[in-house]
This record gives sequence, structure tokens and C-alpha cells, in this order.
Amino acid sequence: MNVLFERIRLLNPAQHLDGRYFLWLKEGRIEALSPEPIAADPDTLRLRGDDLLAVPGLFDIHVHLREPGQEYKEEIASGTAAAANGGFTAICCMPNTEPPLDHPALVRSVLATPYEAPVDLFCCAALTRGRQGEQLAPLLDLHAAGAVMFSDDGTWLANAELLRRAFLILKAVNGLVAQHCQEPTLTQGFAIHDGVVAARLGLKGYPAVAEDIALARDLLLAAAYEGRYHAQHLSTAGAVALVREAKRRGLAVTAEVTPHHLVLTEEAVGAYNTNAKVNPPLRTRRDLEALREGLAEGTIDCIATDHAPHALHEKLQEFAAAPFGIIGLETAVGVVLTHLVHTGVLSYERFVEAMALAPRRILGLPLPEIAPGAPANLTILAPDEEWRVEPERFLSKARNTPFAGWEFRGKPRWIVNRGRLWECTL
Repeated sequence: MNVLFERIRLLNPAQHLDGRYFLWLKEGRIEALSPEPIAADPDTLRLRGDDLLAVPGLFDIHVHLREPGQEYKEEIASGTAAAANGGFTAICCMPNTEPPLDHPALVRSVLATPYEAPVDLFCCAALTRGRQGEQLAPLLDLHAAGAVMFSDDGTWLANAELLRRAFLILKAVNGLVAQHCQEPTLTQGFAIHDGVVAARLGLKGYPAVAEDIALARDLLLAAAYEGRYHAQHLSTAGAVALVREAKRRGLAVTAEVTPHHLVLTEEAVGAYNTNAKVNPPLRTRRDLEALREGLAEGTIDCIATDHAPHALHEKLQEFAAAPFGIIGLETAVGVVLTHLVHTGVLSYERFVEAMALAPRRILGLPLPEIAPGAPANLTILAPDEEWRVEPERFLSKARNTPFAGWEFRGKPRWIVNRGRLWECTL
């Protein structure tokens, strides 16, 4: 890799960097950057950067790769390729595989699986054995094997004593507990948000208060036992208020939100559209506005796709029987730039914080630098390029997206990582 981007905008809030530069990348590192032209080697590929934006490599903290056990939906090779195609240079995979990632050998196996895309792979391990909520997994051994976070993602750990113990055990390694907040007795058999659309379609609803109850309990325990806690995919106005208050009190609490919860409401289900069936469900306009406000002000730390691939035949079932989840790795940048950045909800600086820097801070990972001599870890965006979502162009195995046919403004063009320049082909 020997590339010179001419007059590209470089943006990294962590370095107070924002300006037009000549950026020379050579042998996997940033060879030089300057506001003036650079005399690069003759064999250097020169690319005009007037319409481009380079930021620290994007990071998705919540991805389902389905391997081991459900490779027909997705696998590590296809999921990391989809991540690269969507502009991400790093992802963290979830443990709800078959079997769940509750043993150090399984974590090591996932992290050692070969794949082609220049994407850094991190692993979230199960919080309890089998994700059954009855006995803690060997948390310290899982941490030693490489796990950077612990969650029974998809299942809320309702046993307060086990969560208390997890906080105490993980203090030794400054470990992070992440929870999918869903009180089970209020949500059994649900299909969508408990609101007007559920009533119209005759579907069982998931009330917003069920998320709020679970999160409130968790925050009380995190406060009592000084645990590091991450709230996954917030979806309610009440949850935003709870996290805001927890941060005001100084708790070690972070939170994420998905792109789809920031742009879609329960109305997206329409006439039983299973590609809008997610957990937590799409909610009301009031919830959506609260999520946007929470993200813009920093109450919600980061954007995470909750990329959840399913096979076509699974999503073609009747609504109540179809699985929850949509894919998001290859649409996230388009959704966020089009509907949040270009509309003024988020600044470009906040976009970079939420999609590149905050995920790494949450996991305690180093932040990429845009500086001479530093390893090149970049996402190159075309923020004004218009494009149409065509799922057949995705590198994911799955096609379950509610954004098929949508027109977006802004897309990833390249990622640079692990010494390679990878072109995004959306």
C-alpha cells in the first residue's frame, strides 16, 4: 500500500484535528501529512481527496457473526467482509452462538479464525454458562482468553445476585458487563412495540417500561457495587433518562443505540414487514426523538448496528414466527450521514466520536491516531455521494434489511487497516 490522498479532509476530535491535508500512506503507516503538496515516491497511487473525509477507523461494538453453529446465516469471513464494505475497521462479536461463547477455548477459536478483510475482530463472551442465567461463566478465564466484554446478549440476566457477583469478580480486571435490558414477564411472546400498530395488527406488544425496569435495576446494582456497565441498544425515552441520571451521579455507565432506532418507528412494520422486526422493537416518534437527543448530547455514547443476519426463509415466515433482527454493517454509515449528520442532528465531530472513538474508549482500547509514523487505521468517506441501497451488492450472507431501495447521501469509499487499502463496493 503506497497511496497519496491529495487535499483530503482529516477529522479526529481526539487530536483536535480538522483540515485539508495531503496524506501519504506507505507500507501500512502514515508516512506524512501536510497542508502543502508532498513529494511522494514515483510508484505512489495518487487519489484526489477534495470530496473525501478521512476519520479514525469506524468501530462497531455490537455484531452477530453467527459462528460457530449458524454459519448458514453469517460467518466470521463474510461478517468481517461486510464490516469492511460498510466502512468499519474493527468490530466486536456477540456470544449468542451455538454453542455460546462461554468457554475460553471458544473465545480463542473465534479470535483465531482466519478471514480476508482488514478488520480487527474483538469478542464479547457470555456472562453466564450457556447464557442460561443460572451460573456465572468463568469470567476471568474468558478475559485472559481475549474477551473484552461480557454479556448474555439477547437475554437479560434477571438474577440480581449473579450480576452482583459479576461486578465484584470483574473488578480485578476492570471488566465490563453489558446487558440487553428486557424484563421477561412483561415481554413473553411479544412481536413488536406495545402501541397502536400492535393493536391494529393484532400482535403481542413489548411495553417500553419493560426495558426501563430492567435498566433501572441494573443501574442500582452497578451503583452499589461500583461495576462497569454498558446498556445495549437503548430504545425508550425512559432508558435515555435513566442513563442520563446515572451519568450525572458519576456511575461508570455507557450506552449504545442502533441506526434503525434513530430513524424508524413502529410504523415501519407496516403490513407485517418482518424486516422491521427487531428486539428491542422499533418504538414511537417520542422515543426516537429522545434517542437522538441523548446521542447528540453524549448521554448515549456510541452507535452500534446490532447486525443480526438471518436466512431468507426465516424472515419469510409469518410475522409472529419470524426471528428478530436486521443487518446493519453495510447501511449504518448511509443511515447516519443521511438522516442525522446532513440534517443537523449530529455534527461530523459527534459522528466520529459515536462511531469510531467511543466504542474503543468503552472497551479500553487504544484510539487510532492520524499522525506521521502511526499505523494507518482509517475510514475514507464520500460524505456527499448519493447511492441506493441494493442488498444484492452486500458482502454479508444475509439480506434482511428494511432499507432496501432507500436513497442515501454519504457512503464509505475505502478503509485502511492492517497495511491494506480496501475499497468499499456498495
